[in-house]
Amino acid sequence: MTSTSLEAPPDGGSMIRLTEILHRSVKLRQRRFEMLPLRGQCAPFTEPHARNPSDSLPPSELADLISSMSVIGLLEPVLAEEIVVDGKAPTIRLVTGERRLRAMRWGAVNRPDNPHFQALPAVVCPGPLSEEERHMWRFVENFAREPLRPGEQAAALLYQRCAILVGKLLKAGKPVPQEVYAIPDPAERFLALEKIRGTDSSCAAPWSEVLNRLGLQLNERKAGELVRAFRALPRDLTEEMDEAAVRLNTRIRFAELRNGRAQAAEGIWAALKSTKRLHLLPTAVNVGLEEPELGPEEIITEAEERQDAANADRRAKLTQVPSQTEDQEETEEGDDAAPSVLGTDVVVEIAEPESATEAMPADAAPSRPAVESNTIRAALDGIRGLLVEVRAGKEIARYDRGSLRLALRELGTHLDDASVDGATDHDDAITEGSEAA
Repeated sequence: MTSTSLEAPPDGGSMIRLTEILHRSVKLRQRRFEMLPLRGQCAPFTEPHARNPSDSLPPSELADLISSMSVIGLLEPVLAEEIVVDGKAPTIRLVTGERRLRAMRWGAVNRPDNPHFQALPAVVCPGPLSEEERHMWRFVENFAREPLRPGEQAAALLYQRCAILVGKLLKAGKPVPQEVYAIPDPAERFLALEKIRGTDSSCAAPWSEVLNRLGLQLNERKAGELVRAFRALPRDLTEEMDEAAVRLNTRIRFAELRNGRAQAAEGIWAALKSTKRLHLLPTAVNVGLEEPELGPEEIITEAEERQDAANADRRAKLTQVPSQTEDQEETEEGDDAAPSVLGTDVVVEIAEPESATEAMPADAAPSRPAVESNTIRAALDGIRGLLVEVRAGKEIARYDRGSLRLALRELGTHLDDASVDGATDHDDAITEGSEAA
């Protein structure tokens, strides 16, 4: 791979291609997740760079990072390579994650009782790596810090699962033909590897092991849902849905519609995409599943009518003036609070397309205690204030951006889990062999 292609700006689907490139390296394919000591033998070391080495980086520059680590731990493992010279004990050289390593070392010294600073989460591969491999790994890792879209995340999970399965097959003395490595589609590659594994349960690659190795805050059900939607849809359609930010639950429902009514599903997608009305897709998919006698145009018409009715109802609620005797909590419910953050009804109609058909019934009781309304109100007030300043042209500082991403990413996992709780459970065909084992 050339340096030019590494430095090219990423575009749609590029994370999938980058992850595949990462999988081609023999050394990087053997990477493993470990908890490394912060001192003594096997503790990672760093080499001076052209820039000023971070040994002198003051703790004040790492304050946000240290603070977040002390509460939730290190979410992004560092990358390191294992160096063995002349049969001596192996040493671990850091590839990327220097600020994270410095913050962990500071916490180990100054907050020794905090369990999050006891060991360093790291992805380690055999070394020494070439400069190209090291550069490629840093590039993919840095790009992967941005929130992955469902199709990209599913592909990355499958590539990692393939890597684990290959390692176990080779360790068990089961050779993997070169043509299997050359299969570009991760789902097809995994199926080919599963055929080699056969019924040998010792070589299985369950989701729990994949997620642990990657250090992802993702449950096994969500991983299975991501892969199921990825397998069920053509790759070009998956990339288009990634670009359009189509939610996972909608993809699963669309795949269900496409499985039974492929012509209707393709007609709906083509019409909504060409007219830039993809915000109607969730409602249209539900209509298509509920009313199988309707054609694509009729489905879209019905979806528009349902969406218009839902938006009219929402606007009516927004224009109601609550009496002073009304309970204050009624004016701060989720549907009423969200539009005030986004600003206008037009934004609400685009940003909440699924609410018309996926809202919880009014009499449905939550399975867990609800977050206090005062907490929600305080968070929304903070977001509104931040948006006002950003819209006025102010810039968010680099480390503040990192803290915001960290908090929003964790919050997003809870919101995503809630969004798929209503999805119908199906057997994941691609994982059937491994999970059974």
